[in-house]
Amino acid sequence: MTATTLMIQGTTSDAGKSTVVAGLCRVLRRRGINVAPFKPQNMALNSAVTADGGEIGRAQAVQAQAAGLTAHTDMNPVLLKPNSDTGAQVIIHGRAIGNMEAAVYHDYKRVAREAVLASHQRLSMQYQMIVVEGAGSPAEINLRAGDIANMGFAETVDCPVILVADIDRGGVFAHLVGTLALLSEREQARVRGFIINRFRGDIALLQGGLDWLEQRTGKPVLGVLPYLHGLHLEAEDSISRTTTESVPDCLRVVVPVLPHISNHTDFDPLRWHPQVSLHWVAPDAPPPAADWVILPGSKNVRADLDWLRAQGWEDYLARHLRYRGKLMGICGGMQMLGGALHDPHGIEGDPGSSNGFGYLNFTTTLQPYKQLCNVQGRLAQGDIPVSGYEIHAGVSDGDGLQRPFAQLDDGRTDGATSDDGQIIATYLHGVFEAPQACAALLEWAGLQAPVPFDYHALCERNIERLADTLEAHLDMPRVLQLFGVKTGQLLGAEA
Repeated sequence: MTATTLMIQGTTSDAGKSTVVAGLCRVLRRRGINVAPFKPQNMALNSAVTADGGEIGRAQAVQAQAAGLTAHTDMNPVLLKPNSDTGAQVIIHGRAIGNMEAAVYHDYKRVAREAVLASHQRLSMQYQMIVVEGAGSPAEINLRAGDIANMGFAETVDCPVILVADIDRGGVFAHLVGTLALLSEREQARVRGFIINRFRGDIALLQGGLDWLEQRTGKPVLGVLPYLHGLHLEAEDSISRTTTESVPDCLRVVVPVLPHISNHTDFDPLRWHPQVSLHWVAPDAPPPAADWVILPGSKNVRADLDWLRAQGWEDYLARHLRYRGKLMGICGGMQMLGGALHDPHGIEGDPGSSNGFGYLNFTTTLQPYKQLCNVQGRLAQGDIPVSGYEIHAGVSDGDGLQRPFAQLDDGRTDGATSDDGQIIATYLHGVFEAPQACAALLEWAGLQAPVPFDYHALCERNIERLADTLEAHLDMPRVLQLFGVKTGQLLGAEA
């Protein structure tokens, strides 16, 4: 069996590529098609740990869920995690191979290309269809040489392309026509149609523009997707800075938006919890009063620690604790709460050491290898089941770890708890996703009688809503034809 492949590219970043791929995966799964998502190269600080013990972009894990699959490293063979304005950690087939400056990686792309093609070939032998997500825009002229993320990949595997544009940003026709104009004739021919995303208003008022676009380009508009208010899919990278609405007796949670924040999807279960008001604190913004402050993960912990101090967070945290507020650190945030952080090998930046905030008695040393695993266990306080995943190069050591956050099923302990119980720290991402653990942590932070909240069920409802929208607003027979399915062979949706 060899899969047929369709690629979704976008006129810009955040045009809706990840969303369309996730929706198509669920639509095809409903039709009984064995489908897999694929992104050749991803640049993101939100990642997930796969069943085969590797690291991929978070968006591909969501797409795997939409396809009814367990995430695998072949779904995102190249992941770039920026740790500076010009450099990133390069992850191939789920494993970090080192840090590279942009110019060095440009030369390395010949090697990365082989990893991409090998993964696509393996998926092609296992699935009927593959839905591929491009990266950024195919019209980024400076990145065309050696491209493995957009048209370079599509040309190599000879797959059709659908181009997505976001009308909510404005200039949608310029985006589509301009992108086509910057492609070669062969690449233009590869684009088989357009999807216009995030439309608000009366579709009749758009029809004249759609007719013009089809006449100008000779390519069909395969659908106009409406703006889905309140749709929640875990973000690939961008943070929704909206503070969730306060309700009476809600718990006020504050999280700083670090310059190198990673896995901010940790906080989605809190952001959507009906009894929580979560406030992202942007740079140069004064942090408000809170019941609970959480320091998130970071791709460059020492640099972000310096940034927090420069932003006045050291004084803010001391005041917060004096008023008996609760404090938590997750992964990099945990490392910040210890006495010191050492990076002798320059894993995240220049080699050196930094003093932590000193609230917990341990130190952390960054090692060349990463801890990557999905774990289960029980919270030390309350013996409540907890699960999550570890992605960190730091090894922590000290007496403060004798009061752990959790006891893991593999025999290890995780994290730390202060003697007075006011501060907790953990290496586990995703700790708020399990309903019982989330409720226990909210109660620890001061929320009276937390209501049960099933975050996984919320995600499933949103994937189903997205698939329903694509079914209603895309020309699915024409889309399926791009997969090589003839009109008379179209599979019906499952009952």
